[in-house]
Parts: sequence; structure tokens; C-alpha cells
Amino acid sequence: MRHILVLLMTLILPAFAMAQYDPLYQQKLVDLGTALFFDVTLSRDKTQSCASCHDPAQAFMDWRGSPVGRAASVGNDMKSLGDRNAPTLAYAALTPVFHRNEDGDYVGGMFWDGREPDLEGQAGAPFLNPIEMQMESKAAVVERLQEHTMFPTAFRELWGDDIFEDVDVAYRRMTEAIAALERTEFFSPFDSRYDRYLRGEYEPTEEEELGMTLFFSPQFTNCNQCHQLKPFAESEGELFTNYKYFNVATPVNVALREANGLGPDHLDYGLLENPQVDDPAQAGKFKTPTLRNVAMTAPYMHNGVFPDLETVVRFYNKFNVRGPARDINPDTGEPWGEPEIAENIDWEKLESAPALDERRIKALVAFMRMLTDRRYEHLMP
Repeated sequence: MRHILVLLMTLILPAFAMAQYDPLYQQKLVDLGTALFFDVTLSRDKTQSCASCHDPAQAFMDWRGSPVGRAASVGNDMKSLGDRNAPTLAYAALTPVFHRNEDGDYVGGMFWDGREPDLEGQAGAPFLNPIEMQMESKAAVVERLQEHTMFPTAFRELWGDDIFEDVDVAYRRMTEAIAALERTEFFSPFDSRYDRYLRGEYEPTEEEELGMTLFFSPQFTNCNQCHQLKPFAESEGELFTNYKYFNVATPVNVALREANGLGPDHLDYGLLENPQVDDPAQAGKFKTPTLRNVAMTAPYMHNGVFPDLETVVRFYNKFNVRGPARDINPDTGEPWGEPEIAENIDWEKLESAPALDERRIKALVAFMRMLTDRRYEHLMP
């Protein structure tokens, strides 16, 4: 039966479409994507690769440091500084394409504002970003590809001798190769202590067990309103995000704004910055990030304003604490800071849980540390 299906597909589909079902083609595509991912020659000054901001050895985050630590990445010129924290690429391949669901909510897409609908769009965007890899055009990137010692042969072997005749097609093929790498199990291994617990291979500590109970139970916290995709009974492969967009009253990262020159009066409108969105009610909303490897992805929030995971839990807890203490970050002794965008804050979600005591705050952190992929466990701070 399988041979008949293959024969029918051969008759119906063009040769290129058939090639995509060939395991050898897929392996060559991933091999090319790997080479592209680590190649610095596709940035303007040949100093930066995809891996510079998404280091596989560090949970696909940027650990190079900058004038504001890891809150934002330095560009190809080693001077330009972004305004947002580089999201991890771990598990990014499982993000749904940017769309509106049946309730009218925006869901999915790549980057903090979903501006690229899919993984290929994400893979291609940094090359042309003026504060990232800083290439002037797709044509300039494709020219660099052709100047490379290996890429021309690999491209022609996969897509034919005329692959470089159309710049847009060649550029798209480049992004497809990088995306093919990002879709491999290496980026999404599902082998954390939590996954091993689900398979009966790990026994949680008492603190982790408490944190797990707190996290998944709406009676105790509101974490799962944004960070749970599946019912707990079906939680194998849980991605710990619903991929929706919320304004959670995140304050400005003043140090970052001073360092990148935008200044404290600049406003990041989040989802409203997405060219596909023109609804003012979306201002200040950012995509809910996955919590997988969250212990490795400091600093936190879209602008890297909070330095560690416990601070984030305390920030959310402040919305349910009463009294003057709620306004002070206990880690710094300073006020938390006003929300950057005061409109559209999801107060209902933020204020829907009981206040947590010290033991429960630390238990939640212990549970989230369980979500670290096995190969990073020894690196956790």
C-alpha cells in the first residue's frame, strides 16, 4: 500500500515537492541550516551569526552581555543595542502561526509582538534588522551566500542550478534551511526533570511537588491562565504558554533605555507594533513566553527588566498583596516602577489569585527549575 501511495505522489507532485519527503533531502537541509545558523559572514561586518543571540550551549539565549547585561543584544557593529530581550529559540518551532482565534484573541507568531507569522519569517528577519545583523537587503545577503566557499554548492544541490537567479526565492530557501534545523529534536528535546517525572523516571522533591501543585491549581495561583496549554492529564509535551498576548503592567527598563538612547519617554506598544494589528486595545500586550528552560533565560519580561526568576514571581504576587509592601520590590528596596503602557492591563488575571507566602514563592521557583532541559541542568544558577 505504501508503494502505491508513493507512486501516486510521484505522479501528482512536482519533483521539488517530492524531495521534501526524502529523508536524505531533509538531512541535507538541516545540515545546511546548521552551517547557516553558525555563520558570521552573513552579517554586515561578519561578526555575528544566529547563534550569537541564540547560543545552543546556553538554552538558545544571548549570554554575551552588553552595557545592560543580557537585557538586550548588541548588534553586528558591537554598538547598536536593541530594546527587547532576545527570546529563546528552544521549542519555538512549536509556536502556532500568527492568527486570531475564535474568541478574537491574537495567538502565536514569532518575536514578542508576533510580527513574523512563522519560523521561516523569524529566521530571515535578523539579517535585515538595522540594529542586529545589519545587512542592507535580501540581495546583499544572497550575494554573501554566493561568495561563500560551501553555500553555493549546497544550495544548487538542494534546489537546482538556477537557485540564485531569483533573490526572493534564494532568501526564502535560506530561511527554510534554518527553520528546518530549529524544528529538530535538538531544539525541543522534552527531557527536563518534569518530563522525566511524567514518564516515571524522576521523583520530585517536596518543594518541587508543592510548586507543581501551586502552578497547575487555579485555587492557589493564576500561573496556568497564561502558561498552560493542555489539561494536566494530557500534560506530556506541555509548552507552558498559551501563546496569547497580555499587558501585565511590566515597568520600563530604565537602564536599557538610557543605554540604547531611546530614553524614558519612548513607549514600546508591543502587539500594536505588529504591522498586522491596528487595534489600540492591543497596546502594551506581549506574547506569553514558554517557561521551558526559564531558569536559564534571565533576565525576564520582554525588556529584561527583572534579573532573576524569584523577582518575577514576587512581581506577580504584588498584585495580590495588601498594604504598602506591595509597591516595593523586596529584592531592591525600590518601587517596582509604573507600567510602561497603563492601558489594556489585564487586571482580572493579575488580581485573581491569593497572595503567596515565602515558602510558596520558593516552591514555584523550584518547580519552574524542573522545566530545564537535561543538558542545561548543570548550568542553572
